[in-house]
Formats: sequence, structure tokens, C-alpha cells
Amino acid sequence: MNLLFTFHNASAWALVGLIWTTQLAHYPLFAQIGREAFVAYHQRYTKQITWVVAPLMFIEIGTAGLIVIAGSPGPWFLASLVPLAFNWLSTWRVQIPLHDKLAAGFDAHAHQRLVATNWWRTAAWTLRGICLMMVSC
Repeated sequence: MNLLFTFHNASAWALVGLIWTTQLAHYPLFAQIGREAFVAYHQRYTKQITWVVAPLMFIEIGTAGLIVIAGSPGPWFLASLVPLAFNWLSTWRVQIPLHDKLAAGFDAHAHQRLVATNWWRTAAWTLRGICLMMVSC
């Protein structure tokens, strides 16, 4: 079980770092690419970031499920499942559709919404990390 928690915590904290990097650096810089280069840049960005984020998200949710199945995860771990579910829902219902809109060309409104709504995921992953730290206390 300790190895399972280790993989779970590693994936969750990697995602905490990644979401803060995305929120403070990647997404705001989309506006600086220039309209003529944006489609190609965005296509390459989404393809390459998927290779980083998708495995981490699947490890995070998969190990969370295994921990729950194994039993007795504790209240802090159970509390951490709420922001985990929120992040999956937000990713699929908000961020991916906004990226789909941006894939057609830079759209200032879609970009602004992407940056603004990504704060929700940033807060949720940060909250998850805090909850997981409390599991160890």
C-alpha cells in the first residue's frame, strides 16, 4: 500500500506543479504568439502537453481508485477525491472545449476564459495536494 500511495502522491504533486506552470507561464503567453503562428503553435503545444499531462492524470485517478478499493483511505484522502473529480469534469467540459475553439485560431475571448477558468483547476489541484499532505500527518 505504501508504494501505491507513493505513486499516487507523486502523480498528484507533479500535476500541482504542472498546473501552476501552465497557469502562470503557458496559458498567458498564448496571447504573445501572434495570429499567423498561433494555430501551428497551439496544435504542437496541445499534442506535446498531452504526453505529459495525460499519463499523470490517469495514474492519479487510477491509483486513487485502487486506494479506495483497498479500503480505509481516511477522511483527508476521501476529501481529496472531490477536487480530483472536479478537475476531470473541468478538463473535459471546460478546458478541452476552449482548446478546441483556440485550435481554429486565436480567439481573445476563448483565451481569456481559458486563463480564468484554469484558476479553478489550479485551486483544486492545490487543495488536493494539501489534503494528501494531511494524509501523511
